[in-house]
Amino acid sequence: MTGLIAASAREIRDDALPVPKAGRPNILLAIADDQSFPHASAYGSKTFLTPAFDSVAARGVLFNNAFVAAPQCSPSRAALLTGRNIWQLEEAGTHSSYFPKKFPVFTDALEKSGYFIGYTGKPWGPGNFEEAGWSRNPAGPAFNRHEVASRPAGGISRNDYAANFGEFLSERKPGQPFFFWYGGMEPHRGYEEGSGVKAGLAIAESEIPAFLPRTDTIRSDLLDYALEIGWFDSHLGKMLAMLKDIGELENTIVVVTADNGMAFPYAKANLQEYGIHVPLAACGPGIAGKGRQVDDLVSLADLCPTFLEAAGIPVFAGAPARSLWPVLGSRKSGYIDPGRKFILAGRERHTHARPDNAGYPARAIRTKDYLYILNFLPERWPLGDPPPPDHAGKAEGPDFKPITEGYEDIDGSPSKTCLITRRAVYPDLFRMAFEKRGREELYDIRTDPYCLHNLASSPAAERIRRELEKELTGRLAGQGDPRVTGGGEVFDSYPRFGPMRPFEGFKERGSYNPAFIPKKR
Repeated sequence: MTGLIAASAREIRDDALPVPKAGRPNILLAIADDQSFPHASAYGSKTFLTPAFDSVAARGVLFNNAFVAAPQCSPSRAALLTGRNIWQLEEAGTHSSYFPKKFPVFTDALEKSGYFIGYTGKPWGPGNFEEAGWSRNPAGPAFNRHEVASRPAGGISRNDYAANFGEFLSERKPGQPFFFWYGGMEPHRGYEEGSGVKAGLAIAESEIPAFLPRTDTIRSDLLDYALEIGWFDSHLGKMLAMLKDIGELENTIVVVTADNGMAFPYAKANLQEYGIHVPLAACGPGIAGKGRQVDDLVSLADLCPTFLEAAGIPVFAGAPARSLWPVLGSRKSGYIDPGRKFILAGRERHTHARPDNAGYPARAIRTKDYLYILNFLPERWPLGDPPPPDHAGKAEGPDFKPITEGYEDIDGSPSKTCLITRRAVYPDLFRMAFEKRGREELYDIRTDPYCLHNLASSPAAERIRRELEKELTGRLAGQGDPRVTGGGEVFDSYPRFGPMRPFEGFKERGSYNPAFIPKKR
């Protein structure tokens, strides 16, 4: 093939600093819940204000091209913990299922090597880890005892993340290195409607994504989202201040990111840009320079080997993720590692949004210039079926949620309702967000960052489409993706432990669907 995305295994070189070894560093990982790139003021936003995130970027590195392995909470977090792609994680590659114990996680490895570990807020999840053989969440022991006395809005968690971090620090042994997972539950929905406007926030018109209509409803919804991003960031700021007060800030690697994109139509649960492209900043010992910006394409799954190497622990065999230390330790900005030509991402079932609890299998490859998406079953509705008239608004028992507006893979919100009720006014935006898609999608990110124009059938883009399809399917086959090698229907057989909905067909919570278990050959 051409040099478009030929990957090199070669790592960088003489200008890179060594991975920290002596006096092993502490690690603080902060993960927002549903926040898209570029929604942080370090990226130039005037709406989404994040002074703590900005301070991390100013002390270290700001990544412009960081991506999740899946646009959904639990598969994305499973990939981060293991360094594997979702098609390599069996049940953990779907949302709200099991996390098989056979897959090692970096948190366990850190603890076995002497680290004190813990989390507050949202760890791996949603899903069932207990019945898969775990004695605790794969993210570690919980520190969730403290609650805040007041909140700026009703949708915000009562968890006092910073106070729980303080309790965690008080329990570690003197001199013991630590790993802490700050899993904010913000800006996950639901929001208190109008809370952003009430707090005095204002939105820059240029920051309304082009896949959403410019209405007062959308503006207000985005400001509610911005308020919750600010809350997450405020607790990060308190944690950084705690570390400074006890003299540990300079010995702590701080990484701040999000598990997937914003909970708006055409974002979360989609492989388009606003579903998989997330903020990422890092600082701390071994991270060279201050205020560097890096353009290399990185996956959050790469954090797994990065943390292991920081602690002097061998990386996991068989996991394709690559350590970020050659990039973190370099003094360069821009594109640094010539081997980082692309990232891979994928999705399977999100919520119960279709008959038989079926998902929407898709895979993507993102290069510097292009995003290519392969939808394996385009006859299915990408974000869930429209509401069947005989079940709309009804539930069937305590384990069930009603089908309301349909398209249930999209979180309920004023923005979703706006697009559905005003589909005649915004037919193109409605079509992109809700209707069926072709087998292939191709977007030129240089000119179309909102993924509005699918070039997959364009003769002018045929060479690029063909090369990306070949590269993607070749990589998937090499990593044993059942959607390419055979038996891909197994993903639809995996149990779902979240609430079900009264769609036709299989809907047994926590059970395998026998219709999708592949026959033995």
